[in-house]
Amino acid sequence: MMDASKYAPGYYPPKENEYRWVKKDHVEQAPIWCSVDLRDGNQALVVPMDLEEKLEFYKMLVAIGFKEIEVGFPAASETEYEFLRTLIDNDMIPEDVTIQVLTQCRDHIIRKTFEAVKGAPRAIIHFYNSTSVAQREQVFKKSKEEIKQIAIEGAKLVKKLSQEYEGNFLFEYSPESFTGTEPDYALEVCNAVLDVMQPTPDKPMIINLPVTVEMSMPHIYANQIEYCSDRLNYRDSVILSTHPHNDRGTGVADTELALLAGAQRVECCLFGNGERTGNVDAITLAMNMYTHGVDPKLDFSNMPEIVEIYERVCRMPVSDRQPYAGNLVFAAFSGSHQDAIAKGMHYREDNELHQWSVPYIPLDPHDISRTYDADVIRINSQSGKGGIGYILETAYGYTL
Repeated sequence: MMDASKYAPGYYPPKENEYRWVKKDHVEQAPIWCSVDLRDGNQALVVPMDLEEKLEFYKMLVAIGFKEIEVGFPAASETEYEFLRTLIDNDMIPEDVTIQVLTQCRDHIIRKTFEAVKGAPRAIIHFYNSTSVAQREQVFKKSKEEIKQIAIEGAKLVKKLSQEYEGNFLFEYSPESFTGTEPDYALEVCNAVLDVMQPTPDKPMIINLPVTVEMSMPHIYANQIEYCSDRLNYRDSVILSTHPHNDRGTGVADTELALLAGAQRVECCLFGNGERTGNVDAITLAMNMYTHGVDPKLDFSNMPEIVEIYERVCRMPVSDRQPYAGNLVFAAFSGSHQDAIAKGMHYREDNELHQWSVPYIPLDPHDISRTYDADVIRINSQSGKGGIGYILETAYGYTL
């Protein structure tokens, strides 16, 4: 028996907001992309990747164009420690790529993390502690001030060790479970961390406000992002980041609205892999921008190969209805749809159009290595003469 009375909104809307993001209609430039496939995505797999599989996936992420890649939680796993050292010791990190490692705000874990990342040409030290009401009350049993102090002490140790260890370090802080935290308190904690780290425009710091668990409709998250963006200390020296999960099925919407509201960076996974219902899908986000005429700065032109590697290495199927990548996302079985697509294709050819505007097909399948004959018009019991005619013409040269 379902009982809705057990539940109530667990989020905290900002007490004041300007709602500037509402006046924008689309994302106008690509964010900084950070793949968390090899950490957050990998820890969610039934069978995590082994070293060779991780290396293959890492190389694919570099080829796609990710410039920031979170490679693991090296203090928590010998496998992840070994993978990180393999990348560093074998000089496998390109000059334009920054690796990222995760650590809790705990003394011994932070120290082991710096030992693991020693010698990296460029690395983001991502430290975090949970700040939500539920975590404060149920897990840590600490006051707001005590939780803030955990973040401050973590920041002090990270800053100290970064001066003692060899390496080029950047820093990221996350108030984990941000969506269940009062925005003014999350802001207070983030500003306390920033006051310790003292970033500059030449060496900015990442403040990551994660949708650790989706609790609200997407516009609430956008309001929270705008509220914090407007009030963060050192704002010209802060890169505001998002890390959305998909518990309510609106991770993509959360991210797109957050970008309108001031976010500059996205932590994401291919095909939305990740804990529970997954992280936000990098491919959907990037291709959504692409269909609005915005260069996403990620290359998914060989989508079939990306799908093949992902399914083999992660042992996770890509749904036939997965946006942009699924086997059937361009397929039209309905007779009226097939007729409109066929006429749209002819219209495009007859008028030598560059701009894409074919009915029912929001993206030229050729852009991601899909083909019209195999992927677009398919014949079944619902197909009409238009679709059959188009197949006969394009595949066999018969014009009915």
